[in-house]
Amino acid sequence: MSTSITPPKLTVLIIGAYGLIGCGVAQRLLQDGHTIIGLGRDTATGKRVLPDIDWRISDLRSLTDADAWQPFLDGIDAVVNCSGALQDGPEDDLETLQHLAVSALAQGCTSADVHLVQISAAGADVDASTPFLASKARGDAAIQSTGVKHHIFRPGLVLARHSYGGTTMLRMLAAIPLIQPIATPDAKIQTVALDDVAATVSAAFAGKIPNGFVGDLVEDETHSLRDVVTTTRHWLGFAPAKHEITMPNPLMRATSKIADGLGRLMWRSPLRTTAVKVLEDGVTGTPSDLSQFGAPPVKSLTQTFAGMPARAEDRLFARMALLTPILLATLVVFWFLSGVIGFIKVQDAARVLTDVGWPRALAISSVLFWGVVDIAIAAAFLYRPSAKMACWAAIAVSLFYLAASTLFVPHLWLDPLGPMIKVLPSIALALVARIALETR
Repeated sequence: MSTSITPPKLTVLIIGAYGLIGCGVAQRLLQDGHTIIGLGRDTATGKRVLPDIDWRISDLRSLTDADAWQPFLDGIDAVVNCSGALQDGPEDDLETLQHLAVSALAQGCTSADVHLVQISAAGADVDASTPFLASKARGDAAIQSTGVKHHIFRPGLVLARHSYGGTTMLRMLAAIPLIQPIATPDAKIQTVALDDVAATVSAAFAGKIPNGFVGDLVEDETHSLRDVVTTTRHWLGFAPAKHEITMPNPLMRATSKIADGLGRLMWRSPLRTTAVKVLEDGVTGTPSDLSQFGAPPVKSLTQTFAGMPARAEDRLFARMALLTPILLATLVVFWFLSGVIGFIKVQDAARVLTDVGWPRALAISSVLFWGVVDIAIAAAFLYRPSAKMACWAAIAVSLFYLAASTLFVPHLWLDPLGPMIKVLPSIALALVARIALETR
């Protein structure tokens, strides 16, 4: 009579646990009965995404020495590294995040006898055309060279109920009504369900997949980017596009440069140069036969979508992701022009106040002061870390304008051009933008 051996329950440190992949892996391992500890840079985000696990906070850029990892590995049985960045930016240094920190982590895990699972990327190669994939490959190689107990999984385009980065771009494209703009429509894509990535990590911890395994997690079928967007559109329940518009390469490169520039203001646009280049090169790999280890096979694109029927909130998210840049651009222009026009027309604006008895110097000073405030709010909207606060500032200042104007110049409510009435939709727009800025 055969007996089954119950896999041991582990204490697992998940690096990047509030990211797309990290969150899915954490939820699966919690179901398996493991104890999960998350490591990330932002406590508030971690607690919001996974409120029931313990969190340790650090920046991987400060963990490039094996000794620096020891406090985080104390009492840990296994580590799953789901961290990564697509492109260099103010908070991201690919070589440090994906190579140097990973190398130090592997050395630390070797010393502490900790099992290390690395979530890499399909196409990772030291000779890859993007620093993203090249640095991923150097991190993978560093792990393999240490002798630590390890598994390295390289997923293709990861699809999940929630989205981030490249999958958000797919949903934005799918949400465009009537037409379907697309760049490099024939680029080759292989997908993988987040559930399959998490199940594979679970199988590794259950001892089903041999130590030292390195393999791609991709479906058997290869699709064109056009087919993936079309399938995403169908999954979301949007009407098929009437026309496809292929964006010329020069326009796409110009768009990517603008997105890169916004990256310096901390906006991680899915249209940055690296994302576009990765798509142009294709997101493909060699499917791994996990069935030989008793692990579930990777689902196809259609099976993945069939297993998670789209809901109203999925359609709302896709539309909001598409509209958010428009919302923010509108708010920037609105508040910037409001301040600039106040400077240009300071005499006319001050006359509104002097006509009701204000001293001229005080009226001019007030117009200039609030002009500066308006421009400052516009600048705050441009910078990602301050954009949420800018929404509240815009609402507060708008309410102040309404209250002060009602007190001192109530006749403006009856002005035929409706300057007071038009403040109300700007308040609503700021409220919607505040909600849209919640990415996780």
